[in-house]
Amino acid sequence: MFEVTVEAHFSSGHYLRNYYGKCENPHGHNYRVLVTLAGKELDESGLLLDFKLLKQVLRPTVEYLDHQMINDLEPFTTVNPSAENLAKYFFDKTEEQVRTLSQGRVQLKDCTVFETNTSYAKYSA
Repeated sequence: MFEVTVEAHFSSGHYLRNYYGKCENPHGHNYRVLVTLAGKELDESGLLLDFKLLKQVLRPTVEYLDHQMINDLEPFTTVNPSAENLAKYFFDKTEEQVRTLSQGRVQLKDCTVFETNTSYAKYSA
């Protein structure tokens, strides 16, 4: 099985609902997102999926969240913007596009969202 991973960054604010502690107050993070693809077959160029294409797939989601108060954006007006839910959000936004671009040859393995250098959440199907 082959795997490739790309990394993206964005800065945003958020606060956690139903949480009692410092994180219930508005605060910000410099987020780091890792998206990993997996597949058994490479394309005719010897690539699982071109890194450039995967970065293009991620760009609209990153730009949507960058320098925003995440709680003010759908679906996070009702979904708590935890690292766990952000990881699932990136997964959901990326999965179908990757399958389409690779004609079903590549699957999205997981998405990891770092809130700090030492704290992250990962989502996989």
